[in-house]
Amino acid sequence: MRLQQWQLAGSSPKQHQSTTRRTTDPNKWLGGLRFGVMTPSAAPRLRSLLFAPAVRDDLIPKLTRTEADGVVIDCEDATPLSEKAAGRANACELAPTIMGQGSAVFTRINPPTTEWFDDDIADGLHHDLDGVVVPMVETIEGLNQCAAALADADLGHLGILAGLETALGVADARLLLAHPQVVGGYFGAEDYIADLGGVRTDSNTEVLFARSSVAQAGRLARKPVIDQIVANFRDDERMSRESDEARSLGFSGKLCIHPNQVTLANRGFTPSDGEVDRAQRMLVAYAAAIESGVAAIDFEGQMVDEPLAVQARQILAAAGVEPDAT
Repeated sequence: MRLQQWQLAGSSPKQHQSTTRRTTDPNKWLGGLRFGVMTPSAAPRLRSLLFAPAVRDDLIPKLTRTEADGVVIDCEDATPLSEKAAGRANACELAPTIMGQGSAVFTRINPPTTEWFDDDIADGLHHDLDGVVVPMVETIEGLNQCAAALADADLGHLGILAGLETALGVADARLLLAHPQVVGGYFGAEDYIADLGGVRTDSNTEVLFARSSVAQAGRLARKPVIDQIVANFRDDERMSRESDEARSLGFSGKLCIHPNQVTLANRGFTPSDGEVDRAQRMLVAYAAAIESGVAAIDFEGQMVDEPLAVQARQILAAAGVEPDAT
């Protein structure tokens, strides 16, 4: 799982940018960089992704006690500018102490456009991480820069969770998520609205289009995507409501900024017993109908055909349950 044989293809930066805009062919839009790719491992299931500041060496050892599917040691927003060096040192030193305890472990670095990026790659990433979180992803060129830096540091096996947090990042989400180094992504509502010049509201109306766009881009790129934070970590009702919304939109999990949000996120992205039971019964009835030559049935007052059967199978898959009927 290494990126190898990097070489410039000889086109100009302007040509790189133009190519990125015009095509969805990964072999062409990789910004003029050619390499043999062994794709990083797919992202694990991440119903909940809990962040902690890299400077909080008192909190990092406690991250895996929360039963979060994934945890992130954050060298970006949660680490003050004056503490960047200390944060990356903590990240590299403490990451292995929480590995193998039930949670996938990631480190979030600073974007490649910042002065801290090179040092984060060199000194902040442990070889055995489950991946690296890259915020504020906007261009294929930026992802190529990240992939090249990881390869040069013998970290090319680390997949990228790409932060789609700006208008440009959301607009080009499908291309960005399809990059071979990217194994998943997340939508960052707060930075997105700041970039857009909008206003955050409890209704989330202002981010519905962006959330839907990112969810659809994830589906088209076949990469899982994780939904925005709830900034008020004491608002359990909003966390539960947003988790349900995000699952309905096609997200696979929720960003968490406090341990108390983890249980709510895990619950929101796990089908209930009632959902599983109904899905099983629907599929049994549908299979019997198909066997008799009927492709649409009345199931408990609802018309069920193949698209509804697909949704039922997805519910069972999310719950880790095998269907009673095939």
